[in-house]
Amino acid sequence: MKARKVRQCCLPFALSILMSATFSAQAEDAAESAALIAKGKYLAIAADCGACHTAPNQGKEMSGGYIISSPLGNIVASNITPSKTAGIGDYSEQDFVKAVRSGINKQGQHLYPAMPYTSYVKISDADMHALYVYFMHGVKADDNVPPATDLPFPFNIRSSMFFWNMLFADNKPFIPAKDKSDVVNRGDYLVNALAHCDTCHTPRNALMGQNNAQALSGGSLGSWYAPNITPDQQAGIGNWSDAQIAQYLKTGHVAGKAQAAGPMAEAVEHSLQHLSDDDINAIVAYLRQIPAVTQATHSPRDALGKPAIDEAALRAVKNPDAGWQVYASSCANCHQADGAGNHFYPSLFHNTATGAPQADNLIATIVYGVHRQADGKDVVMPAFGPDGLFTDRLSDRQIADVSNYVLKNFGNAQLNVTPEQVKTVREGGQRPLIARLSQPAVWGGGAVVVIILLVLLVSISRKGKKHGA
Repeated sequence: MKARKVRQCCLPFALSILMSATFSAQAEDAAESAALIAKGKYLAIAADCGACHTAPNQGKEMSGGYIISSPLGNIVASNITPSKTAGIGDYSEQDFVKAVRSGINKQGQHLYPAMPYTSYVKISDADMHALYVYFMHGVKADDNVPPATDLPFPFNIRSSMFFWNMLFADNKPFIPAKDKSDVVNRGDYLVNALAHCDTCHTPRNALMGQNNAQALSGGSLGSWYAPNITPDQQAGIGNWSDAQIAQYLKTGHVAGKAQAAGPMAEAVEHSLQHLSDDDINAIVAYLRQIPAVTQATHSPRDALGKPAIDEAALRAVKNPDAGWQVYASSCANCHQADGAGNHFYPSLFHNTATGAPQADNLIATIVYGVHRQADGKDVVMPAFGPDGLFTDRLSDRQIADVSNYVLKNFGNAQLNVTPEQVKTVREGGQRPLIARLSQPAVWGGGAVVVIILLVLLVSISRKGKKHGA
């Protein structure tokens, strides 16, 4: 009887221990789950998912609808919330990984590389798992159904991406270099996988594949141009200090150097400013040690120009320079008559937009304006193009005139902007060969045959090189 009583007395105590252990395990699981979701959120920010998959003007987070302008036409970002009717709520983790790394959705459709799966293929398994958990449990489901992407023929045939992927996509994971430090390897992973800087800053060939032999040496983004960010002293960012590069990534502004606009402003606003200092410093460390790519330029693009001194003289001329007239009426109030700017608006000399080898970013800035939010502050320049909301809407001729005035006085005086060039920028930039081949007026229905033949020829060439032919 005694022994039985002892066991009965111990039973509540044993149950208490068991319940305590259960609650402790549940709390531990909840903490681990929360930590995994937080990690996935940070990775999604580093990958800049929200910039494309969240529509502007208070669109619901990750619910799609953002229009991405490409040389082939407009691509509409999809809903990637866990909605089971409009988003990716019924995706398994394997489905998610296949879409992100290979560019093929659950329905077996090829995605367009505006979704940078060519870089995301390098994301590690652990990070991919954290991203999946975040999108399934850290993003609010929304049933918004964005308009479908409707590219012109033949690019509306998504299966044609199979041939493009055969040439320009791979399934190689990121492998840290044994001869590089952990910091440099982390920077490599951020630049070429998560943050996919390479997809914008690397030039592309006629079929829109990356020319990785010239990695990060600059590339056209339609209306905008992503500059050379290799450590070349003249063409790249070799004359920038580490602190200046870090500041630019965090704020989009470095006085006497550059101001982020267009796609780079979006990257700063939605992604880069939210990265840890360690990750920003890792990006800087990686960019410092990549091969410098030299280009035909005589001085750094942020070293050109000086203050204008012709304000008074031009006001006394009966028929002054047409570009100065536009500048005096639409620009000087903010950037000052001498172009020196002020506390709120940047100088137009010692400015990468005006000193660059190409005028694309200067033109695009005037046409589209600037907007970025960094460190809780809005930076805004109104759009002066025909479709802008500002009162001074400028024609292509006026934009060309004021661009030439700015270049002559404050930047690369070797350039000359024409109204036709402004029109090209305003309409989305120079169309690549693959887009021009598809125009019905040029090739008609034979475009598909021509493109497939080009792909096959290049493919055969690549295979020959691999086998030493």
